[in-house]
Amino acid sequence: MAHILVVTNRKGGSGKTATAVNLAAEFAERGSRVLLIDLDTQNHCALGLGIKLSKTDATVHGFFAGQHNLTTAIKHSRWSNLDLIPADPLFEHGAAGNDEFRLRSALLDEALGARYDILILDTPPSLDILLLNALYAADRVLVPFLPHFLAGEGVKQLARVLFKVGSHRANEGVRVLIAYVPVMLAARIGQHKKVANAISSQFGATRMLPGIRNDIRVAESFSVGQPVRYYAPKTRATEDYQHLTDAVLRLLENPDR
Repeated sequence: MAHILVVTNRKGGSGKTATAVNLAAEFAERGSRVLLIDLDTQNHCALGLGIKLSKTDATVHGFFAGQHNLTTAIKHSRWSNLDLIPADPLFEHGAAGNDEFRLRSALLDEALGARYDILILDTPPSLDILLLNALYAADRVLVPFLPHFLAGEGVKQLARVLFKVGSHRANEGVRVLIAYVPVMLAARIGQHKKVANAISSQFGATRMLPGIRNDIRVAESFSVGQPVRYYAPKTRATEDYQHLTDAVLRLLENPDR
C-alpha cells in the first residue's frame, strides 16, 4: 500500500509546491513509483514538471466536480516513475461538494495505492474542503514554512487543524503524523534561526526536518519545467532536497515516530 504524503501550509508562498515537486522527483529517481496530485488551482505542479495541458484535459478538480474518476486524469512526466494528476486553474473551490472523505475513498476504490509506492498531495493555501480531503487521506503531513515570525504563527494555527483531523474517529487506523521543514533558509539570519528553534521546541526536535537553503535555482527550474535535480544537479538546493528525502523516507519507514 502506498504512503500518502500531504504537503501543506495555509500561508501562500511557503514553498509547498517546490517541496512537493522536488520530493516527487527525488523519490522517483530512487526507484519509487510516484503520483503527484495537485489540489492547488494555481496548477504549478504541471509547470514544475513541464507538462502542458489543454482546456479539455482531465484534472483532480474535474474528479471533484463529478466529471470523471481520478485514474482518467493521470499524466505521465518525461521522467520514469513520476506521474501527475494536474489541477484546473478555472475551478471554483465551492464546487468541490462537502464530502471530506471523497478523495480517500477514490484512492482506495481505484487502487492507486497498489499502483504507486508514494502519493504526494500538494494542497491549496486555504482551509477548505480540498485541504480537508487531502488531510483525511494522509498518513504523513509535511509542513514547509518560511522561518519568519508570521509564518511561524501560521504553522501553529495549522497544527490545531491537523490535530483535529488526526483525532477524528473516522481516522482510526490512519496515522497522521506531522513534520516541519524550513525553506528559503539563511542560517546567518538570526530571525530564521529563532523561528525554526521555536517551532522545534514546541512540536519536538524529531519533527523538524532538514531545511532547504535559499537558492534561486529552485525558481529557475520551474521556468524551464524541470525539478531542480535535473536542472541544476550540483547546487545546494539539489543537495538539500536529497537530504530532505532521506529524512522523509525515515519517517515513512518508521510508523511509531
